[in-house]
Amino acid sequence: MAISKDKKREILAKLNDAFKEASAIAFVGFTKLTVADASKMRREFANAGVRYFVAKKTLILKALKERGYTGEAPTLPGEIAVAWTTEDATAPARGVHDYAKKLKGILSLLGGVFEGAFLDAEKMTAIATIPPMIVLRGMFVNVINSPIQGLVIALDKIREKKAV
Repeated sequence: MAISKDKKREILAKLNDAFKEASAIAFVGFTKLTVADASKMRREFANAGVRYFVAKKTLILKALKERGYTGEAPTLPGEIAVAWTTEDATAPARGVHDYAKKLKGILSLLGGVFEGAFLDAEKMTAIATIPPMIVLRGMFVNVINSPIQGLVIALDKIREKKAV
């Protein structure tokens, strides 16, 4: 069904606003996605601070062109949606990647925009495997704590030896 010019302008404005505020954008390819799966996915994305929008490829590409991202846009075959966030830049790619594992063959990560440049699916998948910021902070604290913990264990062993 054809979309009226007014509706296209409205969708294009929404995409422009989304891309303007986005810290990262993921391109989502989907086929045979049920309404139940789509609703569940949208809820999970919303809980992670990721927004999701389905639009025509031509409108998405036009909005991306207006933003002037560097590099070449990846090819977008089939039905396309965009996922973006203003917070954690890895969240859209991670969310799509995790959900694509659950729905094999139905959902896929086709590429995206990260730090103002287009990236292909392979690079976006690499970004998707980066742990969330809270996990990275925990890992950092563990790295700082590790030498101290080793020293305490060594001192305790010395104490036990001398006590015997």
